[in-house]
Amino acid sequence: MATTFLRILKYGFQNFWRNGWLSTATILVMVLALITLQGLIIFDVVTTGAVASIQDKIDIAVYFKRGAAEDDMLKMQKSVEALPEVKTVDYVSTDEALTSFKEKHKNDPTINQALAELDQNPLHALLNIKANDPKDYPVIASYLNHESFSAIVDHVTYGQNKAAIDTLNKIIDTANKVGLAVTIFIAFAASLVAFNTIRLAIYSNREEIGIMRLVGASNIFAKGPYLVSGILYGIFGAIVTLLLTAPVINMASPYFGIFVPEVNIESYFYAHLATLFGYLLIFGVFLGIVSSWIAIRRYLKI
Repeated sequence: MATTFLRILKYGFQNFWRNGWLSTATILVMVLALITLQGLIIFDVVTTGAVASIQDKIDIAVYFKRGAAEDDMLKMQKSVEALPEVKTVDYVSTDEALTSFKEKHKNDPTINQALAELDQNPLHALLNIKANDPKDYPVIASYLNHESFSAIVDHVTYGQNKAAIDTLNKIIDTANKVGLAVTIFIAFAASLVAFNTIRLAIYSNREEIGIMRLVGASNIFAKGPYLVSGILYGIFGAIVTLLLTAPVINMASPYFGIFVPEVNIESYFYAHLATLFGYLLIFGVFLGIVSSWIAIRRYLKI
């Protein structure tokens, strides 16, 4: 068994090196598929960080009517906090709202003068509500517009933030769908190239295969080397992909940091290097084995 296995490996490597140019072309197309897959993984990390960053800036504000009892406002706060879609709810009293407003505009003499001339606090008490997911905001907004709150709620700002929230959701969903479609397309192309490479190898070695069968070689011994070649395409593809993407990640990381400071893709890449390589290896070897197996079943008639 061990001798047979080693011979299968030997002939698999021989087929791989014998068809050097075809193997190189196959690996290059495999690399394109693997780079797209890795890009999709890293894009998911970046978008997750971007969503977290934007979620800190997007919320729903509920402004209460003047004269609304504070007990009623706090009861509403507790009821909103009980929603599974809600991450946090912060109550801001009229005094806190005024203090925050003054601090924000302390260098604007016009606003400070206008506030000094007012007899009463012009600001409303409010709730700042953040959702667990941007897609949850419509559910929360629907709850806030319920008739039971109409006696104390002046207005809800979801309508003002809805466009930004919807745009964010559409961008992320579209990007993920496009990335997945591109990955599938290039993976199909890589499989097709690997399939044709194995087919040509079988055709060029047809006389050797015939002799092997005449001297009593088993089906596994005849087919095994081509499966080994397919596995090698995936292994070399994963290694080349990692070597090509590492310097690109190093150069791109500062630019990503400008747009999404919360995510350091360089740190993520090197911290998860083994995991990323594992994904690439599994995907590449899978493509190589499937392509080789189809070619063997179709063209290796033994």
